[in-house]
Amino acid sequence: MGFGLYPASRRAPARWSVLGNPPAEYPHGMTFNPDADVSGNTARRRGRGAVVAGAGGVGLLGIIALIAGPLLGIDLTGLLGGGGGTGGGTEPAEGSVIENCLTGEDANERVDCRVASSQLALDGFWEDHVDGYRAPGFIIVDGATGTGCGTASNAVGPFYCPPDETVYIDPTFFELMQQQFGASAGNLAQLYIVGHEWGHHIQYITGDMERYPNNGTGPDSNGVRIELQADCYAGAWIGQMTQETDKNGVPYLQTPTESQLQDAVNAAYTVGDDHIQEQSGFVNPESFTHGTSAQRQAWFATGYKYGLDTCAEPLTASAGDL
Repeated sequence: MGFGLYPASRRAPARWSVLGNPPAEYPHGMTFNPDADVSGNTARRRGRGAVVAGAGGVGLLGIIALIAGPLLGIDLTGLLGGGGGTGGGTEPAEGSVIENCLTGEDANERVDCRVASSQLALDGFWEDHVDGYRAPGFIIVDGATGTGCGTASNAVGPFYCPPDETVYIDPTFFELMQQQFGASAGNLAQLYIVGHEWGHHIQYITGDMERYPNNGTGPDSNGVRIELQADCYAGAWIGQMTQETDKNGVPYLQTPTESQLQDAVNAAYTVGDDHIQEQSGFVNPESFTHGTSAQRQAWFATGYKYGLDTCAEPLTASAGDL
């Protein structure tokens, strides 16, 4: 099933009729099969007791720090003021299990369980497509926690830390996308973001990060190419995610609806460099690190429609074809 947003060409066009607008139907319906067994997820929770930035009183500059920083690959959290330390109490170094996260129904009802359970379908998919695949660690951040790449929190957003080989996600990031940027950030959009971060792990273990190292910013930079490839990887996984099943043969995830696909497309639009920079009133392409909204939508859609075979292209395509 296609998006219904582009013609049957090798790559989705740069702009679609939706232009990143949220779907008319708010896409918080089922994503997981309610009867699927997700109890085997290995995600862990870390960081209880930290300060969590929310909608109450965070100005535009703060929101740009919260969302633009991680997505542009820079740390802007110093702009926020205040602290985000781990607060009182002691967290176990390995983290704690995600409680009451046993079935697909649990995953549909709770964002932490939904994000955690996506690990099962992601690992299954990549085990089938990468020789010698090794799974990343996966931490659901509750407030803030230390990592090999600095502090993880909702003031940093979702990220993959290569030294740890671990994905860190604070689910309150999705609320920030909804409340401050008008993103739908529904169930499938959340899985797109997890799948994008998993894509960075694939780039790390397959050597693409080493072959295309950071060479600065700009619309043709390696950073933009790596991010667009991760978007393609996320789309390819979502296109085949119903093939991964639990021990009883029940698919973890249901076939996405058109509304849910538009939800994922909207998330890709929201995290484009140009869209994020527009919030500050100035767009500078030479500072781009992740690609424009149109590029991010297009490469997600390309992966979804054509699969992994197309996902090497962002690394080698000419600047005009990105």
